[in-house]
Amino acid sequence: MLDFIDVIIPIPLKKLFTYTVTPAEAEFLKPGMRVAVPFGKSKIYTGIVFSIHKDEPAAYEAKDIQQILDDKPVVNSRQLKFWQWIASYYMCTLGDVMRAALPSAFILESETVVSKNTVNIIDESILKDDEFLIYEALQHQSSLKIHDISNILGKKNVLPVIKGLIEKDAISVEEEVYEKYKPKLVRYVKLDISYTSEKALHELLEELSRAHKQREVVLTLFSISAKTKKPVKVTDLVAESGASSSIVKALIDKGILEEYHIQTDRVEYSGEETESSKSLNEHQELALEEIKTSFETQNVTLLHGVTSSGKTEVYVKLIEEVINHGKQVLYLLPEIALTTQLISRLQNYFGEKVSVFHSKYSVQERVEVWNHVLNNSAKAQIVLGARSSIFLPFNNLGLIVVDEEHEQSFKQFDPAPRYQARDAAIVLSHLHQGKALLGSATPSLESFYNAKQNKYGFVELSVRYNNVLMPDIELVDIKEKQKKKRMKGHFSDRLIEEMTETLGEGHQIILFQNRRGFSPIVECKTCGHAPECPNCDVSLTFHQYRNQLRCHYCGYHSAMIQDCMACGGQDIDSKGFGTEQIEEEVKILFPDYKVARMDLDTTRGKYGYEKIITALEQQEIDILVGTQMLTKGLDFRNVKLVGIMNADSMLNFPDFRAHERSFQLMLQVSGRAGRTEQRGKVLIQTYNPHHNILQQVSTNNYSDMFTEQMNDRYNFKYPPIYKQIKITLKHKDYNRVETASIWFAKSLRQVFGEHVLGPEAPPVARIRNQFHKNILVKIPKQQSLAKTKEAIIKINNSFFSVKDFRSVRVILNVDNY
Repeated sequence: MLDFIDVIIPIPLKKLFTYTVTPAEAEFLKPGMRVAVPFGKSKIYTGIVFSIHKDEPAAYEAKDIQQILDDKPVVNSRQLKFWQWIASYYMCTLGDVMRAALPSAFILESETVVSKNTVNIIDESILKDDEFLIYEALQHQSSLKIHDISNILGKKNVLPVIKGLIEKDAISVEEEVYEKYKPKLVRYVKLDISYTSEKALHELLEELSRAHKQREVVLTLFSISAKTKKPVKVTDLVAESGASSSIVKALIDKGILEEYHIQTDRVEYSGEETESSKSLNEHQELALEEIKTSFETQNVTLLHGVTSSGKTEVYVKLIEEVINHGKQVLYLLPEIALTTQLISRLQNYFGEKVSVFHSKYSVQERVEVWNHVLNNSAKAQIVLGARSSIFLPFNNLGLIVVDEEHEQSFKQFDPAPRYQARDAAIVLSHLHQGKALLGSATPSLESFYNAKQNKYGFVELSVRYNNVLMPDIELVDIKEKQKKKRMKGHFSDRLIEEMTETLGEGHQIILFQNRRGFSPIVECKTCGHAPECPNCDVSLTFHQYRNQLRCHYCGYHSAMIQDCMACGGQDIDSKGFGTEQIEEEVKILFPDYKVARMDLDTTRGKYGYEKIITALEQQEIDILVGTQMLTKGLDFRNVKLVGIMNADSMLNFPDFRAHERSFQLMLQVSGRAGRTEQRGKVLIQTYNPHHNILQQVSTNNYSDMFTEQMNDRYNFKYPPIYKQIKITLKHKDYNRVETASIWFAKSLRQVFGEHVLGPEAPPVARIRNQFHKNILVKIPKQQSLAKTKEAIIKINNSFFSVKDFRSVRVILNVDNY
């Protein structure tokens, strides 16, 4: 009997592939180990062993594996179960999940490498033009990769050219596999063994009496090792002795010093002793007790605590307990911006035990965190991370805290798996028989509805820490102000008055505008032409600091136009406003104060967020202008005033959650004001101050908002009453998408009747030269979700059997909100 293994390969294939292994390999292999396997004609992939068995595949002949890459599993059995759940619930493949879950360093990629055939010299005259170009490039370079060749020739399909060269015996081709993770090694030096005796040392110093600098280095080495009693780093030695690294190298070459390397972690905690966590006030104590009681009967509890009520301290107490029982904790956050503040808070309490995992970390750093979690090391008892950290290989997870659980950022939109991290975290905690705690000042309707239905436990924390008053929220009618000519640019007289007063008292201000760039539309006043993106159906946004027009969908950019492209007129006007324009106006209105901006453009680097947040905390910034990054759970002690520049753009968004989102966003942003003794102030500028949502924000009335929004959801059959799956079709040919989407919707209607909406073009109907069409399937409570998905997958399969539709991309998005 032959032995076989099923392997997950990081490509979107419905089925797993089977490979043959020898009996010895079958004995050694365990599910979760990595193997390098051949796939297709010449590709090599890293796969994860899913199962080991003796059933031969019927449809094809199994190939042999190339090599085994691990001696123990990098993915544990619970994770594999979790992957299966994600793949089946979010209608994607295990390969998609593997791509998302593993740090890319674990997924070896094969690269085809082309090198010149050195054995026989060929007659160059027989080569075609393209072939000659490549052959000539290989005279100067020993080898080229496929993408280098396509860059040289400027075309995508270069395989015919390579094939031609192979046939003429001009080149040889091989696959090279790259291991991407390299451990970080630090260089250390010590004195060579032959100089350790006192006599030999004396002779050495005599010998070096002429080479002062070298002698200085040797003496410094002694003094450092005597002081620290630790190995000496080359960098420390160079810094202390003031010598250059070439002198150290000369000593190593002479054999006086010996160098060696030690592997270290890239992410290290550099703090001193940890402090004990703060004692809770009576409201927090009560909330903590209620959470513990609800955990006795429920696996998931929702903590509804107003902004600045001290939810984090309650989490810390819970985390302490779980860790004392020897279990791991996952603390999920929606935004990387938030982690910077929380890391320091948690490290103060737990020191070394905290690991951080998010997308601004390099591949190497992620591998290190992964290994710490896998080995259950002391460094990864608490993992603080953004949504992707639910994929880490936990062994026994006792608690998952999902902070700001209402946040949209927990949902992954592209690429697959399109998972919602909050919901996935609940399933993950269930797999580990742990508990999940969802916390928010403005819970999502789904979670609050589940708490009302007794699916989740529910705990409320309704008093701000130290009994600080909730901020005073005032609505400013800018329609009225414009009539009376009381606006300066985008600032009403009320806002300027409050800002002047706040700055005079030495407090800080946050201004919120949910649009980056300078102005979203640039328009010619003569003919009305506005420059649009050539690849998408949107107007280009003007970014002043680079003097360019940019598309926020595909990244296309061009220099700012001086004359109208249609009529050649010089009179060009910009409409609307983004964070850049607000920043500029503030600088003109308040020239003596420091103004900064926080949006996607200013936080590109790894420490982009940290720099701005630290500067605000240390009061180097007086006024901070920003997009919704500012609104999330950050804790600034000295901010007294928050200004929302225009509330209407959020409310009038074509989405069934627009009102709920606006309420959450405005309340969260208001929560940044007045977090100490003095009461904060929030000014919301709007054209429609009588709007229900704005009234509810100004009175901080969550329950009214919930009741009103839930009535709408009942009437119009939207979540959480009905579930929904959104199907998006994309193709660069408009007519093809049109016919394909009509066909798809028709097939769905035959099964689901009136619960299918569409096909409909989204507000931005073309992105990156692809036309989009959306179809929405609504699923009533009593209808089986699994059967619904089965039916959709069947329709999807028959859709792709139609020859004309094969090139259309279909995206299935479960719980797309």
